[in-house]
Amino acid sequence: MKSSPATHFSQHEIRVDTPGRAFMDLTPELRAFCAASGVRDGLLNVFVRHTSCSLLITENADPDVHGDLQRFFARLVPDGDRLYAHDAEGPDDMPAHVRSALTCVSLGVPVRGGRLALGTWQGVYLWEHRLRPHRREVIATLVGVG
Repeated sequence: MKSSPATHFSQHEIRVDTPGRAFMDLTPELRAFCAASGVRDGLLNVFVRHTSCSLLITENADPDVHGDLQRFFARLVPDGDRLYAHDAEGPDDMPAHVRSALTCVSLGVPVRGGRLALGTWQGVYLWEHRLRPHRREVIATLVGVG
């Protein structure tokens, strides 16, 4: 009878203090977490515990991409639009929720050989949609074989 590799499960919480509306690169911390986990091949799930920010796998080399995304979403979902009734925390409140709903609060990244299997120009980012700073919590869950 052939034995199968042991299954590993590991979780890590990342706290991110955002400066306001911006992209925060989570890739280095996620890479370190995967390297220390003992998982050779598996799947990393990344989940943000908030409704006014999101997660994105996007360009990691040219900062113009992040600026273009900010400008596109500013046009698509403008702050202070009279369409929205929910503005309890200001004119960016409901637009932040819409931006989060249009993007992702959870994403999966394959792990191969103990490393994130991202493409050359890909990084994992938390995208803060609110204008003022916030503390955000991200939970990374890694499941795989050693």
